[in-house]
Amino acid sequence: MSEAANELAIDTKAAMRRLAKSVVILTTRFEGQRLAMAATAVDSLSIEPPSLLACVNRTASIFTAFEAKSPFCVNILARTHEVLAKRCGGQVKGEARFAEGDWRERDGIPYLADAQANIFCANDGEFYYGTHGVFVGRVTDVALFGSIEPLIYADARYVGAHLAM
Repeated sequence: MSEAANELAIDTKAAMRRLAKSVVILTTRFEGQRLAMAATAVDSLSIEPPSLLACVNRTASIFTAFEAKSPFCVNILARTHEVLAKRCGGQVKGEARFAEGDWRERDGIPYLADAQANIFCANDGEFYYGTHGVFVGRVTDVALFGSIEPLIYADARYVGAHLAM
């Protein structure tokens, strides 16, 4: 990588640290194993049809399941879920990611029962760019829980938010 390209990459990373994002845990089941990954690169795509985008690094253990078109769930975390975000963000691996939290299953897909929202998706398309796959989730079901108090990630830290209603 050239010096200019390296500097641009460093500046881009610094800029993205200023983009606060809600934290989610992506979950799926693949070849008999439950998989989970904390993420912030998830966003809405369309309401007609209801759909979203999930970006997954090719090196993530969950990537093979997404590439194989496994259905998945986007578990939108509350600020009380910081411990789970850290566990699924690399603190522990594999099945150990499910050792804490109220994990249940719907149609074989693991989900966090007390997440702010669970968005169940059919894996409906993908494209690849650089280090990541960008996967289209066609929403098949949604569950809502509690008040809106998202766990936010910004500047490499977790922070909470409370929205007055």
